[in-house]
Amino acid sequence: MGAQLGYGWGRATQPWTGVVVNPTTFPNAQADARQNGVLGGVHIGYNHQINQFVIGLEGDVEASGINGNDGGSGGDVNGVRHRWNASVRARAGFAVDRALFYATGGVAFLGAQATQISRAPNEFIGFNATGWTVGAGIEYAFTPNVTARVEYRYTDYSARTAIFPVSGYSERIKPQIHAVRVGVSYLFSTGPSAVVARY
Repeated sequence: MGAQLGYGWGRATQPWTGVVVNPTTFPNAQADARQNGVLGGVHIGYNHQINQFVIGLEGDVEASGINGNDGGSGGDVNGVRHRWNASVRARAGFAVDRALFYATGGVAFLGAQATQISRAPNEFIGFNATGWTVGAGIEYAFTPNVTARVEYRYTDYSARTAIFPVSGYSERIKPQIHAVRVGVSYLFSTGPSAVVARY
């Protein structure tokens, strides 16, 4: 188990060619909401090493400061603020001395807030999304129990329709995020099957 801190960037795209869901009332095309921010949290998992090959399962949960808007491209300023994200992923890698080169992928979860701030009153709607995430990293064992890692991941969440009840405005939102994380882990087992015993 351990902790990580990182930086994410990307966009909340507008599927269906960037046009809002109700084009009769709001016919303006919206550009993607560009997003970036810091994220960080904790992870827990299990690894098993067979010779130089490593397989495992890992889960994490993070608070997220990723935020951004479309700059009023269609006459409305709309954005998405990430509040938290989580994932459950498989890991597989190849150990060389104390270093582990690995790939990871699995299911991702997001808790976010859509904003519509160009009309009075301003409106905010919370929504959740699921998706998939995939990436790669390098983990290094400094001691038999302590490792550090650098990891890149791309996450693509499912599209959601945000409907603001007061203004009647609605649009389709699909967050897509790149992120680089650094982390440290403490390994409770250092027996024959423990990864750190051989990298």
